[in-house]
Amino acid sequence: MDFSVEGNVIYLISAAAGLIIFAVIGGLIWLVRSGKLKRVQLKDQTYALSANLKDEKLKSGFIINAIEDGVVTINNDQAITSFNPAAETITGWPAAEARGIPFGTVLKFVDSHGQPFPDEENPIVAAMQTAKTVRDSDIALVGKNDKSVSISIVISPLNEPGRTRNSGVVAVFRDITREKAEERQRDEFISTASHEMRTPIAAIEGYLALALNEKVTTIDANARNYLEKAHSATKHLGLLFQDLLTSSKAEDGRLQSYPTVLEMGEMLQQVTDDGRFNAEKKGLGLDYIFGSAEDVKTIRPLYYVFADQNRIREVLQNLIDNAIKYTMEGKITVRLTGDENTIQVQVNDTGQGISADDIPHLFQKFYRVDNSMTRSIGGTGLGLFICRKIVELYNGRIWVSSDMGKGSTFFINLPRVSREKAIKLQQEQAAHMSVLDVR
Repeated sequence: MDFSVEGNVIYLISAAAGLIIFAVIGGLIWLVRSGKLKRVQLKDQTYALSANLKDEKLKSGFIINAIEDGVVTINNDQAITSFNPAAETITGWPAAEARGIPFGTVLKFVDSHGQPFPDEENPIVAAMQTAKTVRDSDIALVGKNDKSVSISIVISPLNEPGRTRNSGVVAVFRDITREKAEERQRDEFISTASHEMRTPIAAIEGYLALALNEKVTTIDANARNYLEKAHSATKHLGLLFQDLLTSSKAEDGRLQSYPTVLEMGEMLQQVTDDGRFNAEKKGLGLDYIFGSAEDVKTIRPLYYVFADQNRIREVLQNLIDNAIKYTMEGKITVRLTGDENTIQVQVNDTGQGISADDIPHLFQKFYRVDNSMTRSIGGTGLGLFICRKIVELYNGRIWVSSDMGKGSTFFINLPRVSREKAIKLQQEQAAHMSVLDVR
């Protein structure tokens, strides 16, 4: 057969291409059967994943270094493992010096009175021991230069997948010194204005009371109606200024307190009896119960606390008055119970309840639940805030549990004083008063 030169070239190229294709296909089949192709793909995927993780780590590090909040991680040995630039600025400690040393050397916390926290009350220790997030916005940090900085801090446990034990905690904090200073200025203004306004309001209230006294003046029914409304509004205004003044003092630690030994059972009985008239006027029941539902003891133990009688009475009256105001039908139940270390007061009502969205804000200043009932009932939004401050003044705790449509229960926990310690405190106070009388 006669082939031209061009035909021979084309034939050779085609043959070579066929051999190459055959070799590639055969090689692929061998790679697949031997598992080498999978290993090559896995190697490529591993490289890509490693690159992605490295990229994410770089991004995370960039973000942590860029934010204005201090971020510090602490391992289970209580040593600092990371320290971002904002933490350096707030504490005055260079990261190179802070890393690897116990956190207590760098993060020195003090309370609102400038006193160091005991180890068991340190927020970082508490987060480590409980494995729960700890928040505090009424705390200060003493830096390397001994300068105190007001901070807001959140400490969260570090949980790693597949590990039952936490790897430590991360603390995120920011400098709120400026906000605290502005808040103090506002409180000083409110305190001064409230104090100055109390005198003229008291004078107006007194003159209106005289005008309504039938033995002093003679007025017709319409005039009496107007004066009674004015008198009621003036009394409400006076209570508003009193609450403003009290809340301001409670916030900056100027609230007067003269703690004595109190027997909570007797006091709670008195406060309940005082509130029964207002409850019955609305057709509500008001019961005082001692002990839990399972408690069948016939002898009531004495529950002593060390607190100011007037302040605790103010808290109890506020809770009972609120329960009466916001309950349309049913009853209010006041209960006293406790154990060796704590006494607990419960004020339960059968009102419409409080929504889950409102509960976290209920004890904040000026906060009021916004519904048709609260709009028709007057209030300052300061009562529960003052209650919280007073209870915390005596190392107690106040909170609420509520179901919509079923009612609410307010709880107060206070440290219980043993009978022996109560007697000793009473003797010490009696001796102190004797010394004052002699002087």
